[in-house]
Amino acid sequence: MAAGLVHAVTRSCSAGNMTECSCDMSLLGSGSPTEGWHWGGCSDDIAFGTSFSRRFINNSVKNISARGEDALLTMNQHNSEAGRQAVAKTMLTDCRCHGVSGSCAVKTCWRTMAAFEHVGAYLKERYENSVQVVDRSKRKVRRKDKDHRQTPISKEEFIFFNKSPNYCLEDRRLGVTGTRGRRCNRTSAGPDGCNLLCCGRGYNTHVVRHVERCECKFVWCCYVHCRRCETMNDMHTCK
Repeated sequence: MAAGLVHAVTRSCSAGNMTECSCDMSLLGSGSPTEGWHWGGCSDDIAFGTSFSRRFINNSVKNISARGEDALLTMNQHNSEAGRQAVAKTMLTDCRCHGVSGSCAVKTCWRTMAAFEHVGAYLKERYENSVQVVDRSKRKVRRKDKDHRQTPISKEEFIFFNKSPNYCLEDRRLGVTGTRGRRCNRTSAGPDGCNLLCCGRGYNTHVVRHVERCECKFVWCCYVHCRRCETMNDMHTCK
């Protein structure tokens, strides 16, 4: 959410849809004349978008977590900042050539945000490598893994306190139904595929007979005549 807010606000600034901001003019006039390029164009004002997101998200998080949940507040604020950093980390440099007959004697370059799809892929990678930490009251959180406890936690890393439940196995206490008996798609590589949905336990294959009306025709007058069709289909369910 924090990353999405940075991206949307910054894009609106560059498009001229907001009165409080526009392009990032801090790079104009610099560059490398010897290499034949200079900063120009309309660079995305990531600093304004980041500042706006920080004020908006942190204030709302403080209001929600004002009941002594300091650990949750710390985690939410850190992960929101990691989301904002993701937009900055994935920024790109675009250039346009100038010169006689397109010779590209001089290039004008500017900084632009990556497509949000690319930012999302970066966030997913960070999520899958998130760091479990321990709560130490008023002191800074630290890694739970004792072997890496002295390694500082960077702003780009996601943190969490408790591991998620194992949704593969039934746990009635937590309301988790598990995936045993779930129907899956043997040929799919997506979330409905047997490899992922069955959590590596494998699957059973059943042959199911399906009967339906088919090849229906209207007969004058006045009824519909249909054939009775039977098909045999494979159905796969998780072990």
